[in-house]
Amino acid sequence: MSNNNQLRASSGLPIGALSERTGLAVSAIRYYEAQGLVKAWRNAGGQRRFQRSDIRRLSFVMIAQKFGFSIAEIRKELDRLPDGRTPTPADWARISQQFRAALDARITTLEKLRDDLDGCIGCGCLSLPKCSLYNHADAAHRKGPGPRYLMGDAPDTGD
Repeated sequence: MSNNNQLRASSGLPIGALSERTGLAVSAIRYYEAQGLVKAWRNAGGQRRFQRSDIRRLSFVMIAQKFGFSIAEIRKELDRLPDGRTPTPADWARISQQFRAALDARITTLEKLRDDLDGCIGCGCLSLPKCSLYNHADAAHRKGPGPRYLMGDAPDTGD
């Protein structure tokens, strides 16, 4: 089979061609398939085939992982894409909006961590009762375990 025939949409992409196009190892593609991020089918010869749109899906997976999203988070978003047709720009825009909101929340958390951490390092308590500056009377403890204010909870204003 010639390379042009391998890449025809009607015949699907063999896993090797998908690997070549995405830069992913075949084993990684199989892993992502097992995780439900792409779906292969078998041709008449029993060979695994992928849609051309899986190039974009796998590229999205790689980018989303670099931004710190988990496989479960990525799968949840990819499950919003249609089966049976190539996703449109509008389909990808919907996913982009979801990820933008999550990224904005992460950026806010990282900025707060960057700006407030120096005040906490000297104390070291984060959510223990002894911090009179950021956590008077251990108010953070009522919000749950861990460094609540660095996790995004707002301190009580006491008004």
